[in-house]
This record gives sequence, C-alpha cells and structure tokens, in this order.
Amino acid sequence: MGAARLRQFWADLLASFWLRPAAMTVSSILLALGLIRLEGVALPDWVGYWVYAGGTAGARDVLGVIASATIGVAGTTFSITVAALTLASSQMGPRLLRNFTRDAGNQYALGALVATFAYALVALRSVHEAEEGEFVPQLAVSVGLLMAFACIGVLIWFLHHVAASISVDRVVALVQKDLTAALDQVARDEPRQADPVPRPQDAAPLHAAGSGYLRVLDDAALADWAAESDALLLLEVRAGGFVFPGSEVGCVSPAARQEEAQAKLAEAMVLGDARSVEQDLEFAVRQLVEVGMRALSPGINDPFTAIAVVDRLGAALCGLAGRGLPTGQLHREGRLRLARPATDYTGLVDAMFHMLRQGGAGQPAVMIRLLEVLAVTATVEHDPHRRADLRRHAELTCDAALRDCTDEAARQAILNRHASVLEAVAS
Repeated sequence: MGAARLRQFWADLLASFWLRPAAMTVSSILLALGLIRLEGVALPDWVGYWVYAGGTAGARDVLGVIASATIGVAGTTFSITVAALTLASSQMGPRLLRNFTRDAGNQYALGALVATFAYALVALRSVHEAEEGEFVPQLAVSVGLLMAFACIGVLIWFLHHVAASISVDRVVALVQKDLTAALDQVARDEPRQADPVPRPQDAAPLHAAGSGYLRVLDDAALADWAAESDALLLLEVRAGGFVFPGSEVGCVSPAARQEEAQAKLAEAMVLGDARSVEQDLEFAVRQLVEVGMRALSPGINDPFTAIAVVDRLGAALCGLAGRGLPTGQLHREGRLRLARPATDYTGLVDAMFHMLRQGGAGQPAVMIRLLEVLAVTATVEHDPHRRADLRRHAELTCDAALRDCTDEAARQAILNRHASVLEAVAS
C-alpha cells in the first residue's frame, strides 16, 4: 500500500464517528477489570479517605444509576444533535455533515458517555454476595463516581460545543481551515508553470478498472515505477474527477509496458463514492461555495453569509501569494516520468468565484464585497499571470453586477470598487 493510500486510509479512519468512542470504551473496560484485580491493595490514608466504603447493595445502586443515566443521556443528547444537524444541513448543505461527524470533540463526548456506561456494567457484575463473604470493588466504584462527575462536565461542554458548531460563521471558518491546510500541504515555495507534454506515438492506452470519484492518486509510486521501467505515464484524470469503468484514463510509453502499467495504475488509484480534500483542492473550495450559494438562494436570502464566504476565499488566495501549486509533472533523475492534470491558479479562482458571481448578481452588497476582496488579493499577489486572472474576474463581476442593479448609489459603488481592482492590478 502506497504512502498516499495510507494517508487517505488514516484520514478516513480518523473521520469515522466510531473509532475514538470504541477505543475509549475498550479502555474503560480494561480499566474496570484492572481496578477489580487491584482490590485490597493498601492505599495511603489520604487516598483511602475518598474511596467508597459502602456495602454490596449500595455499590449495586451506585453503579446501576451511573450506567442507566449515562446511556440515557447519550441517547437523548445525540438525538437532539441529529435534529440540530438536520436543520443546519438544509441551510449549509449536506456535504458539510462530514465536518460534524469527524469533529474530535463530538467523538470524545460520545466516547466519554458510552465508556462510562461500559465501565459501570463491568464493575457491577463483580459485585456479589456469597456464603464465604461479599465482594465490593471499592476502588472501581470510586473511579466510577469520578467518571460520572466527569460526564456531567462533558455534557455541559458538549451542549455548548454543538450550539457553536452549527453557527454558520464557525462552519465557514472550519471549512476555510481545511482549504488552507490543503493548500499548505501541496503549495511550493515558488510558482512554476507546467510544460505541455505531447502524446508519444508508441503510447498504449490505459483504462479504468472501476468507477467512482478519484479520491487519491499515488503519483509518487507511479513515477518511481516509471523510472525503474524507463517508461512515461500520461494521465488524463485528476483527483476529484469521476472515473467511468473501462474509460481511457491515460497512456504509457513504450506500449510494451501497458500490462504492467495497468496493474500499477489500479493499485495507485483510490476510488470512492464521494470526493476527498486530501488531493482535491477544488472540493474544499466548493464546500465553501456551496454555503455561499445556499445563502444566496431565494428561500434563505442571507447575503451576510455569502459575504463571509467571499472573505474566507480571499484569505485563502492571499495565503497562496508567492507560492505555487503542483504542476502534476513528476521527474526522476532529471527526466519526466509522470504527467497528470492538476488544479492551477486559474482553475482555483474560477471554482471560487464563478458560481458566487452568478448567484450574487442580484445582490449588490455581495458583488461590492467580491470586488473589494479581488482588490485586496491583487495588492498581495505580484505574479502578473495571477493578477490577470483576478482582473478577469473583476471585469466579469462588474458586468454582472451592473446588469441587474438599478440603484444609482450601488452602481457607483460597484464602479469605484472595480476601479480599485484595476489600480491594484496595475501597481
């Protein structure tokens, strides 16, 4: 399994809602068994003062109450959470629900409640009365009480956390954080342009073995194989694109390496039912854009959220200033071994602003803010090619805003902001 596959597997594992709660539950069971075995060990006086000293009936009552209360609170709390997330998804989009399920705080809160429940059950089964004498796991009961008090704190924190996590401003900030992290992972120190690579005459086609969205492509492993085999791989799919079964996804030169290249490509491609932010920059962008587009829909009509989205997109572009994006071309020992499509600055800016411009054409406030963000980005970005992209979007935004705007003050504000973009680009 390649490094890219391992990273994606680990990211999916951490994003699953069950991993941390399951680990905490197993740990609590082991803790209960360990404390039961330690029963009878001499303890310092200051510790013994806090240890439970009741009988079997009291221990059963305490552990039974802890078990029933924690599992009841867990069920009720997360039922409310699901209802809240359902309402939030209708406003911000169902694709963002993954951000809630992979939230470590939500997982730890569920784990604390379920782990305390499992701990109480294991400790409860050790309480018994026999003819030769009774056994009360006093250490285990004492720790169970501590865990119950801790769950009270977890419940209070969790209610606050859920209320904050469904706030649209927080959601937009979290998605922008994912986008920034994805950009930081792939960005290079200096911008670099990809050279066009013609298809060799002796190239043989490569076909997809399955279907689905390309989540991860282990291009480093493919380039290493191509170097070992003295071959050249030209791929036509990028991370985030949908792969159709049996479709041509690239070629290999020389043609004699077709069968081996086909097998290596099948190992290197990770397909799935949904896109992933691991290598797909446009997916992170589109999550933000979806929030903005839903805010601009007639049913919601929330231009302030759309403005917040525009601000976050501008912040991501400013953070990319002076740095380059992957070209999709990998070299080994000075020779090109792999070339694949990659998201460039033009495609990234198009994904950010095309749909927002089209959806916000009837909202002068959104269009004015979009022009302001483009102007700020142009002052930070000094690359002439990138500034040309920003100017192109400023022209499109100005035309779309003026076309649907009848308010003279708004029209003048749009023209002033457009002039600011042109001045920033020319500076």
